[in-house]
Amino acid sequence: MESEQHTNVKQSYRAQRILHGDKWLNDALITVNVDGVIDVIEQFEPQQHVDFIDLGAVSLLPGMIDSHVHGAKGCDVMDANHNSLNTMSRYFASLGVTAFVATTVTAPVAKIRCALKQVAKSKQQGVDGAELLGAYLEGPYFTEKNRGAHPTVWFRDLSVEELDDWISYSDNQLLKVALAPEKTGALKAIRYLNEQGVRVMLGHTDASYDQVQKALDAGACGIVHCYNGMRGLHHRDPGVVGAGLLNPNSYVEMIADGRHVHPAAIDVAHRCCGTRMTLITDAMCAAGMPDGEYTLGEYQVQMRDGVVTTDSGSLAGSTLTLLTAVQNIKRWLNIPLEQAWLMASLTPAESLGLQHQLGTLEMGKRASMVAIQSDFSITKTWVNGRLVFETKPVPSQEALCI
Repeated sequence: MESEQHTNVKQSYRAQRILHGDKWLNDALITVNVDGVIDVIEQFEPQQHVDFIDLGAVSLLPGMIDSHVHGAKGCDVMDANHNSLNTMSRYFASLGVTAFVATTVTAPVAKIRCALKQVAKSKQQGVDGAELLGAYLEGPYFTEKNRGAHPTVWFRDLSVEELDDWISYSDNQLLKVALAPEKTGALKAIRYLNEQGVRVMLGHTDASYDQVQKALDAGACGIVHCYNGMRGLHHRDPGVVGAGLLNPNSYVEMIADGRHVHPAAIDVAHRCCGTRMTLITDAMCAAGMPDGEYTLGEYQVQMRDGVVTTDSGSLAGSTLTLLTAVQNIKRWLNIPLEQAWLMASLTPAESLGLQHQLGTLEMGKRASMVAIQSDFSITKTWVNGRLVFETKPVPSQEALCI
């Protein structure tokens, strides 16, 4: 057996089991090449395999992708500085997240501009933990009725020229834009963003079922944090929720913390959309921090017992981790770990068009992966083959039971 390196060298790892695609391979070996790409995943053969690192009694899974996250550890994307994004990156890696999309909030144009520019700079510079994939513009194109924690004073009308500016500020690293489809010019904006390679999500909206269907037909690819900040499901108007759940081209973001959405409502959604359900955190700067006063965009918010609210009592983001979301989904829906996990890895990758690079452990894909013990504790995290996080787990002879 070999000792591990923190830089990219060709390396093989033995694990008690590896999630290969969507199936478990017991007592398996994964080999990662010098480019951080998976060469092979195969059954471990003691006579054949000599040079490898034995990870012990762990499950090796694809790294999770948080495709909608605002902040953590006292830091916010809107801080518009590298240290904040790097702190978030390191924290996410410790939780089994290997990639994230830095998400903005509704704010003055100048602040959003600075945040987008910093995301582009930090992506180019590189961060120490989870990979920074790009930016997600959440606001300012929303409707007042379902504003959530977005200040209406900064809401704006849609214009192709301004959308082009956002793309330019981000140095073409703008991956997603969220908007309300009932806004004037929404369909034109959706088509334009699609032409530029930017995906569109529908949220903070009071749109009807028909309006949402037209937006999805125009190229929008999903709904933002399902049930929250949108017209709900009604038997005479299925609304945003109904359209998002039924349309086969719609990804469905879900905050599975048990506070934003009741577990039974999540079950209903999952029965409708299946693998299109995308687990997100929508976490803000209070994630990983003690209760207290924090800032979300232009709002002062309070965290009590891990729940973040505005002065008016509205939920203001979450302090959820994807690891907890996976455990919740596994328990609430009574599904196998691999199904719940892929909602936090493969589905987000698909929603970003990155499923050929990330989301599962398969030959030719990037070796962004995580080793977990039976109690769901993270022992190691790799990003593109590079070890970015590790703990010193207590040795255990217990068989994996997850």
